[in-house]
Amino acid sequence: MSIAPALEERIARFVPITLAEMDRVKLQARVDTKYVFGEHDMPAILDTLMTEYRLLELNGVRGANYTSIYLDTPERAHYLAHHNGRTFRHKVRFRSYVGSDLVFLEVKRKTGRGDTDKVRIRVNAIGDGLTPEQAAFVARTTRRNEALEPVLRNDFHRLTFVHRTRQERLTIDGGLCYSAGDRRVELTGIRIAELKSSGSALGSPFTALMRSLGHRPAGMSKYCVGLHLLGLAPKANAFKPVLRRLDQLRNAA
Repeated sequence: MSIAPALEERIARFVPITLAEMDRVKLQARVDTKYVFGEHDMPAILDTLMTEYRLLELNGVRGANYTSIYLDTPERAHYLAHHNGRTFRHKVRFRSYVGSDLVFLEVKRKTGRGDTDKVRIRVNAIGDGLTPEQAAFVARTTRRNEALEPVLRNDFHRLTFVHRTRQERLTIDGGLCYSAGDRRVELTGIRIAELKSSGSALGSPFTALMRSLGHRPAGMSKYCVGLHLLGLAPKANAFKPVLRRLDQLRNAA
């Protein structure tokens, strides 16, 4: 994803934080709050965040490209669990930090208490499926013995912010591109922010900023939306409000 010069200048003005320093706010068990907004809001958002947050820098570079490969059952049970609003659900994905040798197999779980738990193991590379050892890890973590297959690829660019004093981490993703086989679609003009905190998001400067801009928390699963945009979703009735909101934001850009 290419960054507009006006954003590059703002990004360069943030106080950086290293990956080692960020270890104090890993927040593998956390409360996630998502927001979806238009790209046109980014200059004002970055200007406000600058006084409260530091920006992750790796090898002198701020922002990183990610690739996720989502796995699901042939019947798309993980997608349907989300669509049908199941309290306990999970998603399984490979995630690669492009430009490094870091690749993980991750299981992201909704625990039923309103929080999110993520468990992951490092792997050598993204394969065509799960090895027996990887399948055993997923089965232990999900307590389900399911046959899983790669379903969807998602490429995006991420900025990672860490609050200077609060146990709080913020990611802002853009440049989303989905692909599966010969199908490909880009989600242009959209930013997805995810506030990750050890407790309530109340009192967060980012929460206050979103409120001032008229943005309310809005759940959006990258996997579920991508499956729909590619025309591969078994059904999508529950996601129609999110999809309408995305269209409104893109048309307003």
